[in-house]
Amino acid sequence: MNNNVTTQETKVTLSVQDLESIIRKIVREELAAFTAQDPETFYLDKESPLCEDMEDILKRKKSGELKFYTHEEIWKERNARIL
Repeated sequence: MNNNVTTQETKVTLSVQDLESIIRKIVREELAAFTAQDPETFYLDKESPLCEDMEDILKRKKSGELKFYTHEEIWKERNARIL
């Protein structure tokens, strides 16, 4: 079935940084919407490898083996390297 509908295609050029920023924004919005639907939806099975990894990360954080950076620290450092 051909409706003879034509659409105009628009091409956009983005830098890798712009694309990365857009992807991060979309992922944050989608995760926020998903978790807002039902806060009990997101849980980890105690036997899952992801749960084990998260527990290991928490243990290493408490022992001082890991340093976590804030969002601002990460982007400030990255932007300084780019500029």
